[in-house]
Amino acid sequence: MIAVAAGVYFNNTSLLAPHQSGKPVLLAHRGMAQRFDERDLKNDTCTATRMLPPTHDYLENTLRSMRASFDTGADVVELDVHPTTDGEFAVFHDWTLDCRTDGHGVTRAQSMAKLKTLDVGYGYTADGGKTFPFRGRGVGMMPTLSEVLATFPDKKLLINVKSRDPDEGEKLADLLNALPAERRRMVMVYGGNEPIDAIRRLTRDVRTISRAAIRSCLIRYIGYGWTGQVPTACRNAMVLVPINAAPWLWGWPDRFLARTNSVNSAVFVLGPYSGGEFSTGIDTPEAFARLPQGYSGGVWTNEIEAIAKIAGKSRD
Repeated sequence: MIAVAAGVYFNNTSLLAPHQSGKPVLLAHRGMAQRFDERDLKNDTCTATRMLPPTHDYLENTLRSMRASFDTGADVVELDVHPTTDGEFAVFHDWTLDCRTDGHGVTRAQSMAKLKTLDVGYGYTADGGKTFPFRGRGVGMMPTLSEVLATFPDKKLLINVKSRDPDEGEKLADLLNALPAERRRMVMVYGGNEPIDAIRRLTRDVRTISRAAIRSCLIRYIGYGWTGQVPTACRNAMVLVPINAAPWLWGWPDRFLARTNSVNSAVFVLGPYSGGEFSTGIDTPEAFARLPQGYSGGVWTNEIEAIAKIAGKSRD
């Protein structure tokens, strides 16, 4: 038993694993975005009406916001997409238009031509509707996914598919497969199980993760990762790790990072998970301090400006 325990220890201790030097890989969630009160959030909460007093004038999921994120120190920018009736992918977070814009209805039921006429800053208020500081300043700023790819040809992107429609996955796979192979390898995709399954089947050189795969990856690795085996769900994937779950991962951090890297996966640490559908990012100095010293894996943040400075990656 002592020999077995020793074998498990030496196979998994991070102390004996090679350390990959360097600074963390920073992922800016929705680009440079307006923050909002995160308490008691539900899937249908209109976060634009819960905006905190703004500290900048960037609007999420816009080209201007993405450019600012990269300029600030982001290595990856996350964006949200919806298919449109005229064959494009609109870059926009919400399932419906009513919260954030001056439009109405389901986002995917619109043409891109129509979406281009909307004001994506229309609904933001930090004082219960007394003032709307970005109203009129976001007209025509909803980009297409093709525009994002053309604007940032050498940047890494994470695409969030908002639906559970497998046809959307197939359409997105067609778009990605039309890109050069080296460009595809700079793109990751996550979202609903059905569209992600389609993308994983049709576009094998794009790293993906679905809601079901996140859970399967972490639970299976905690269960038998001590053997050194990496579960299928963790392979060729984007592995999302809540910071409070990280210590349960065999070999965390260096051996775990080496194992996932060997199967073409990228690890990004989130803020603590406490149940439900919502997880925070690494958004404060206190949260960043919970990362292992010298950590060089991925970090998911909603506060790219602040976290880039703490991580020593700010380009200001």
